[in-house]
Amino acid sequence: MGNFKKQFTDSLEELKSRKCLAVTAMLIAVGIILGFFSVQITDFIRVGFSGLANELTAYLFGPVVGGIMGGITDILKYILKPTGPFFFGWTLNAILAAVIYGVIFYKHSISLGRILIAKLLVAVLINLVLGTYWLHVMYGQAFFALLPARALKQVASVPLEAVLFYVVAQTLQKAKVFAAVRS
Repeated sequence: MGNFKKQFTDSLEELKSRKCLAVTAMLIAVGIILGFFSVQITDFIRVGFSGLANELTAYLFGPVVGGIMGGITDILKYILKPTGPFFFGWTLNAILAAVIYGVIFYKHSISLGRILIAKLLVAVLINLVLGTYWLHVMYGQAFFALLPARALKQVASVPLEAVLFYVVAQTLQKAKVFAAVRS
């Protein structure tokens, strides 16, 4: 439990670093740009890549910085390109997902297994359960009527997103980008 608490306190300390703030700001910009390339498949299913920036931030600076970045990015994406009504539940999802990534990635080496665990937790707890609940609250659609299509999307996207993040993280690791940011 002490290690868990230490992750949050260490991540909070990261906010004192100018380098952390600068890199996080750049990753917010990357997340917003990647958000423009999301594809709306149905009224209730959208596929995008902006999560990469959230995951990288959470890996580099931990759950606190990741959560803050996730919330700011979600709000800025909505301001710049609104899709539907604003609903804080989606912002909460972005924050919670980044916190989960931070808890699993921060100060750990990147492995495909660790990425899959994080992706599965976010897919089930945040995207499937909480996201489907938000759609139910917003539009009055039956929770269990929305669940199958959303579950299918998560089953398809988790392995693809996990491999994508693994490849990006390994490429940045080999290019010594992470070492430069942390020095």
